[in-house]
Amino acid sequence: MTIKEPESGKTPEREQAASDFAAAFAQAAAAESLKADANAERLIVPDPAPGHALVKEEKAEYSTSPAETASSSSTARMASEQKMLEELREMKEWIARLSRQNLQKRELPGPLDSIRERLIRQDVSPHLADRWLSAAVDEWSAGGMSWSDEQIRASFTKQVESFLEGRFGGGLQAETRIVYIAGPTGVGKTTTIAKLAAEQLFKYRRKVGFITSDTYRISAVDQLRTYASILNVPLEVVQSPGDMQRAMQRLEACDLILMDTAGRNYRNELLVSELQSLLLPRDRSETYLVLSLTSKSSDMIEITEHFSKFGLDKVIFTKLDETGSYGPMFDLLDAHPLMLSYMTNGQNVPDDLLMPDSGMLTDLLIGETRL
Repeated sequence: MTIKEPESGKTPEREQAASDFAAAFAQAAAAESLKADANAERLIVPDPAPGHALVKEEKAEYSTSPAETASSSSTARMASEQKMLEELREMKEWIARLSRQNLQKRELPGPLDSIRERLIRQDVSPHLADRWLSAAVDEWSAGGMSWSDEQIRASFTKQVESFLEGRFGGGLQAETRIVYIAGPTGVGKTTTIAKLAAEQLFKYRRKVGFITSDTYRISAVDQLRTYASILNVPLEVVQSPGDMQRAMQRLEACDLILMDTAGRNYRNELLVSELQSLLLPRDRSETYLVLSLTSKSSDMIEITEHFSKFGLDKVIFTKLDETGSYGPMFDLLDAHPLMLSYMTNGQNVPDDLLMPDSGMLTDLLIGETRL
């Protein structure tokens, strides 16, 4: 029996789920819109007919100004929209659960069945896992469904390697002069900067300088100052665009400048905009986003969306040694066009800095390697 999905790539369950989702969302939107309109109408009291004194008294007591009416109506609509967003989020979660259930139920040849279970445990998104598995099943079917287990596994490995093709950015470019390091709190940006500096100092013999704007976190400047002292590199502390200009002038003799930014709440647009004012676009610059592999896929994707306004070039994944789940890394690369540059697997400077490649990531995903 040939195991093959319809050409559209959708199972009947998924089509039904999509239909149910659309109908439910439309129904919720219509109901909330009617409710908001009704609330707005209740705020507007019509002129009473002549001679109806009681109605006139009620109007005098309950009528509101046009400004108050508009404000109340706006508040009601905002509350309605927020409720619909929450319902939409719940529906998306339900569809994701359904997709994962469909992935679990699908009939696959033995080796791919084991790989599927591995992908589920690795928290790979259902649509990405299904894409790889479907491609491997198609190849197996085209080969007469007579492949050995090793051939089937090799076919799946090829799908993952094909996905990773062109997604590696290498290390710091030789012509780069300033590197901005951005990311949320607690992902290890400062330690990662020290590792990058040590690599450039000892391996490439470049003169390195540090800039930090992380004056919000207790002892953050002291931490980078300690690394600067150990590595014997200059350090400048900045709090404004003017400070940044002066720091660049003082570090003019450096071949490479690494800038440590404050880890801010990425959901706070004001704080993110404040950081953006320091990361001015410059010639020969690169902007790296640092993310922890202990984060969920959805958090990684949302963080990247918020920081994408900085013109991100590459991503560095940290805390590889603190997790056994590598699916979120693949989900992020699938959702955003970032180039993977480095990974870190410990606190040791400069040792725990890795340059990943396709073979390494594929082995991590399917269980051949653990770092």
